[in-house]
Amino acid sequence: MRLSCVLLCLGIFASSGSLVAQTWNRHTIDSSNRVAGKRGADGVRLLDVNHDGRLDITTGWEEGGAVAIYLNPGPEKAREAWPSVTVGSVRGVEDAVPADLDGDGAIDVVSCAEGKINEVFVHWAPESEDSFLLQKAWKTESFPESKGRRWMFALPMDVNSDGKVDLVVGSKNNEAIIGWLENPKNSRDTAAWKLHPLAQASWIMSIQSVDLDGDNHSDILYSDRFGKQAGIYWLKNPGQTSTTWKRQLIGAKDKQVMFLTTGKLSPTDKVPTIVCATLDGELVCCKADKGNAWKETTLPLPFGLKAGKGVAIADINGDHRPDLVTTSESQREKDDMVAVSWKENSSTGWIDHAISDQRGRKFDRIEMLDLDGDGDLDLITCEEVHDLGVFWYENPSR
Repeated sequence: MRLSCVLLCLGIFASSGSLVAQTWNRHTIDSSNRVAGKRGADGVRLLDVNHDGRLDITTGWEEGGAVAIYLNPGPEKAREAWPSVTVGSVRGVEDAVPADLDGDGAIDVVSCAEGKINEVFVHWAPESEDSFLLQKAWKTESFPESKGRRWMFALPMDVNSDGKVDLVVGSKNNEAIIGWLENPKNSRDTAAWKLHPLAQASWIMSIQSVDLDGDNHSDILYSDRFGKQAGIYWLKNPGQTSTTWKRQLIGAKDKQVMFLTTGKLSPTDKVPTIVCATLDGELVCCKADKGNAWKETTLPLPFGLKAGKGVAIADINGDHRPDLVTTSESQREKDDMVAVSWKENSSTGWIDHAISDQRGRKFDRIEMLDLDGDGDLDLITCEEVHDLGVFWYENPSR
């Protein structure tokens, strides 16, 4: 066994050669379960679905088909398995996101599927809160206008400013687009939801709603992974002046961009930076200057990793300097690499720290949240290949 492997297993090796903290403890929210359709957990999305003031988790299990909600039990029970409900089963589910589509106060779930079933689905929540955790109380329907495309991601957003929640959706491969499903007068009539293409695409990986130009209109920011259009893009919200969303390339042209995030990398920054993990061994950082021209810089992934997946901006150690947290598809890496890590934004430069041990080979999106109530941010994610399920890493800073 090589020395680097030993040091990584102990959690005390950094790319700079400095010693770092012990790897973080992992707490399982839900384990893989083949019988229950829970194999290949693929993404975590957050929203307070039961209105108790705590953020809950929605996840789709790609290999098994289960679409599930996990209710945050609070700090005292966060290290145990969370109460959950399977709201539906969708073969090849790639994404699951909570949203109240019909405005009844009950949080529904939207799921995207690609493979043999290429549609977008809604899982309607029961009207009674007492039935929320009853699987049979949920109703699954598809949006007919979505049929035939390999859908990868959905973002709830009021696109046309009519007060109703629409869905920005992105697909991959043949006839791939980024577009939006318009919420009709009767939200429960899924056949009345109309699909509006916004731009051609190759493989949409990530979509966010961000006001990029400060005009008080939410724009669409997205990453397109493959093809001639690979890169990070901005679709400018035209407001009430037009129905055409103008597309602009922000950066990472021709790179295999994965999930992205936005935030300030310095306490003195006036504008946020867009950071995107890539399968090219880089974190691409894009920031607008005073003339609104985008400037691109890159950082290496921690520990020389080559297959970046998720990224988050968060102050990990409480020094008031924003750090970078990353996940990786480490099945593409050497056997002695850790797939979850963070880059400390120190006064002398970036320092790499391990978060995970060597278990797990394909991790996903990151959410940062103080789950144990100790004042620092913990990491929520999931893993597909080694069936680690849905879990969180406990930040040891406090």
